[in-house]
Amino acid sequence: MPRRAAIVLLCLVAAGCGDEAGGKPTGKPEPQPKRFSATIDNAWFPLKPGTTFISEGVDEGARARDVFRVTRRTKVINGVRCVVIDDRNYRNGKLSERTADYYTQDADGNVWYFGEDTSTIGANGKVKSTEGTWHAGVDGAKAGLFMPRNPKVGERHYQEYYVGHAEDEYRVESRSARIHAPYGSFKNVLRTGEFTRLEGNSVDHKYYARGVGQVAEVSADGSERFKLVRIVRP
Repeated sequence: MPRRAAIVLLCLVAAGCGDEAGGKPTGKPEPQPKRFSATIDNAWFPLKPGTTFISEGVDEGARARDVFRVTRRTKVINGVRCVVIDDRNYRNGKLSERTADYYTQDADGNVWYFGEDTSTIGANGKVKSTEGTWHAGVDGAKAGLFMPRNPKVGERHYQEYYVGHAEDEYRVESRSARIHAPYGSFKNVLRTGEFTRLEGNSVDHKYYARGVGQVAEVSADGSERFKLVRIVRP
């Protein structure tokens, strides 16, 4: 789910700042706890507690299913209260990855990502790795700007910032994309290109429908494809 040491530009949380020309991301944000809330109603990425998003597709040739559940739990990360997401990925019907994600929203409606606890599950059903786990405020890790309130084409941000472990970045590519998923067909969709230097900067394209959230993810090489199948609402 994103840190160059040289990037030390200060970023105002309220601005949701980025490089609209498509240059370097704004750098490491400086969270201000009093400005955040675990209530997330950003139109592009709404996270209402009790809602579950179910997507299906293919992951490296295997039949895959992702279950993204917005829990009613919260967790304080680096002094900021975040909503807890239970995200589970299945390959050929077996659990392959289990992650707890931590999101929060600032007073201007921008969604921030404050960390994750991730476990890769082996064929025997046991945890074989927790690589990728990070929490803002621990070992130099910083929260990332996950979804601006009003995304602008060309702006670029870190989603997560833990050097050598979690360095996802993204660039806003379009706000007029179209996408068809089993859940429905959408236009005027927000499309982003997500990448990380830790994996050779290969790009995954994600699609967000206003009022719904993420409806599709397609890697540039086609090896990973997920589309929204169903939403279970509280």
